[in-house]
Amino acid sequence: MSYKSLKPVFDYMLILLFLIPILIITFLILVGYLFQAQFPILFSQYRIGKNGKPFIMHKFRTLSTDTTQSLTARRFAWGNLLRITNLDELPQLWNVLRGDMSIIGPRPLPLEYQPLFSPEQNKRHEVRPGITGLAQISGKNNLPWPEKFKHDLDYITRCSLWLDLTILFKTFLLALSLKQDTSLNEEKFSG
Repeated sequence: MSYKSLKPVFDYMLILLFLIPILIITFLILVGYLFQAQFPILFSQYRIGKNGKPFIMHKFRTLSTDTTQSLTARRFAWGNLLRITNLDELPQLWNVLRGDMSIIGPRPLPLEYQPLFSPEQNKRHEVRPGITGLAQISGKNNLPWPEKFKHDLDYITRCSLWLDLTILFKTFLLALSLKQDTSLNEEKFSG
């Protein structure tokens, strides 16, 4: 039996292993939203899943809901902290439990990108999308799109328990480094 077919078991075991800290952190995040009076708490959006199947991905909302303002003006302190620590991604564990995502894999992209992929780029959808992945630990939003796709395809080719553990460890180190979030400056994929 290959590791790829056992990945959901690995995901469930990881969530179970860290369930108590996950629940405590989630509670503290919810308290933070109450103090900031920022509602709704979740941001949900359709994304492209395994084999191109759409699903609704959840994140903690990090921007105000006033879409008349620029992205920079919509930022608020609690959302900034969640972005820097990557804790805004925590609700995606629900997507993992539902089978829409994996903890590690290519990041799920918005549905609007689906018709823009080349046949080679579309291979990234052969596996479940991940909360973190090889592209994220290799430069995240600072990478040009061709390089992101190269890392995604490299992950699919090399997928193993050791690679997943390495990506998980490096993701943890990146979250602790509190590097400035540049995701709002990322160029849209145009094919």
